[in-house]
Amino acid sequence: MSSVSEGRFPSSSVPSITPTPRRTMLRAGDGVRIEAVYTPCTARSGAVAGDVRGETAIVLAHGFTGAADRPALLRAAGVFAQRAAVITFSFRGHGKSGGRSTVGDREVLDLAAAVAWARSLGHRRVVTVGFSMGGSVVLRHAALYTAKEVEDSAVSADSGDGECMESGNPEGSEESEESRAAGAERVGRRTEAHGAQTEHRGRTPVHPDAHADVVVAVSAPARWYYRGTAPMRRLHWVVTRPAGRLVGRYGFGTRIHREDWNPVPLSPVEAVPLITAPLLIVHGDRDPYFPVDHPRMLAQAAGDRAELWLEHGMGHAENAADEELLTRIADWTDSA
Repeated sequence: MSSVSEGRFPSSSVPSITPTPRRTMLRAGDGVRIEAVYTPCTARSGAVAGDVRGETAIVLAHGFTGAADRPALLRAAGVFAQRAAVITFSFRGHGKSGGRSTVGDREVLDLAAAVAWARSLGHRRVVTVGFSMGGSVVLRHAALYTAKEVEDSAVSADSGDGECMESGNPEGSEESEESRAAGAERVGRRTEAHGAQTEHRGRTPVHPDAHADVVVAVSAPARWYYRGTAPMRRLHWVVTRPAGRLVGRYGFGTRIHREDWNPVPLSPVEAVPLITAPLLIVHGDRDPYFPVDHPRMLAQAAGDRAELWLEHGMGHAENAADEELLTRIADWTDSA
């Protein structure tokens, strides 16, 4: 478990969100309308903590059956709003958003729309924080949407950089070749994954500036189709069975897509090695949905590019994330 950062706010001093939130409907890359809420930073000018200059926006991605107006997400937004502006939104099929939930696949387009909105409002630094399903989405989003890495690599390959590198470093040409091969493989994997992700968009323009600068995944799964716990077996019944989807719609207010994934999207553990932004993985050791081998698998795939916090006594996702943990995550995003 990570050490607690100094200077955290006492629980009793966490204020409610006083500025008037700005509500809107965004349009995802495939045309689905997404409910979103923008809350300005609540930190007063001259405060020690908080992004009082307004450069940072934190985008919160809820878990399956959550929504922008659920109490747990509102609590998280209240804590993060002390440091920066906050955008909350409802994934497709949730809340007032349109469409149907694809349980982590096309939801990447919803997150991209929220991040692009944050940048359109003038925020130069965007942090994505996802819980459970939202955690898997922020990981895949960070792998698929990077700061021009694919474009720059493609230009580099077309300009004949290989020949220049060989002539510029003849003694290290073998090492350079290996390095270029590894880089090409990484870019190729991202490009292939992005192509599969965007295949269904048709002629809809992709949000041009939708990358995240810092990424936090809380209670995220590492792999798809996991059924090793009773809650996950129940969730699979809700998603895959007609009767289960009725329960999801009328019991949890979640409209679920009836089609199977085709193709199967990039899994979180496959996405993590492609992430170039600072990454924090947070998981509870009492998570009833995903045991601790999931965060450990993600951290191992990320190598030294990610930090892992295993939280003693914590359960699952935003419902289990108390103000102390949320403040500690906010501290980490400040310093990342």
